[in-house]
Amino acid sequence: MTQTTPDAPVRRQRAQIRVRTLRTDRWWLAPLLTFLALSAFLVYGVWAIIDGSYYFDPYIAPFSSPCLTTSCAEGARLFGWAPIGDWYTLPPGLLILGLPGGFRLTCYYYRKSYYRSFWLSPPACAVQEPHGKYSGETRFPLIMQNIHRYFFYAAIVIGAILSYDAILAVIHKPLGLGSWVLIANAVLIVAYTLSCHSCRHITAGRLNHFSRHPLRYRAWTFVSKLNAKHQPLAWASMFSVMGADLYVRLVAKGIIAFPYA
Repeated sequence: MTQTTPDAPVRRQRAQIRVRTLRTDRWWLAPLLTFLALSAFLVYGVWAIIDGSYYFDPYIAPFSSPCLTTSCAEGARLFGWAPIGDWYTLPPGLLILGLPGGFRLTCYYYRKSYYRSFWLSPPACAVQEPHGKYSGETRFPLIMQNIHRYFFYAAIVIGAILSYDAILAVIHKPLGLGSWVLIANAVLIVAYTLSCHSCRHITAGRLNHFSRHPLRYRAWTFVSKLNAKHQPLAWASMFSVMGADLYVRLVAKGIIAFPYA
């Protein structure tokens, strides 16, 4: 019979908990609300892309900007430019959907959100996930999340275009409610884009001596403050772009037709 000495290490096993979690709060509420909100955004996005009422001078719906086909209204084209010819017969919004959509899909915060709400991986802290294996983002298709930094450059361009659209609307219709709706959306879109973790790294993440790069340090400080608000900016910009897009389409359809619309 083997005897153990007082100094012998004690081998301990992990607690064998048979239930999914010991939490007694409503841990399922946050992933449920996230699931519903993201699903609503996806459903709206599909409808907006196929909807043809995307322009009402001087307003252009954000989901369809820039409009690059010859089928676009002349005022909806970026600088009057329509590089896509008559051969393209699909909705013009499909041409640029992948740029802002890819940026949000690969965003660090949104990855956490839909991993938890759609895949339950895990649904909440201290809650067991239903998956038996975990491979992280090391295999296809999740390894494609690493291209987020490149979608950031595209998102900068889209943010600049939406800002240009909003400024033009204010210039041509300063008393229009839609002009200020587009301005508010552009501000939130740009703030969300600049709050990205990739932007913070690109700005000054690889510098060893901030004192030698004072301008980049100031930019990094500003972006870092935005980065601390990345989560609320992600939600605010998502609802703002959906709200601004819907507003323009309702005006274009004549559903909203009060003075100074």
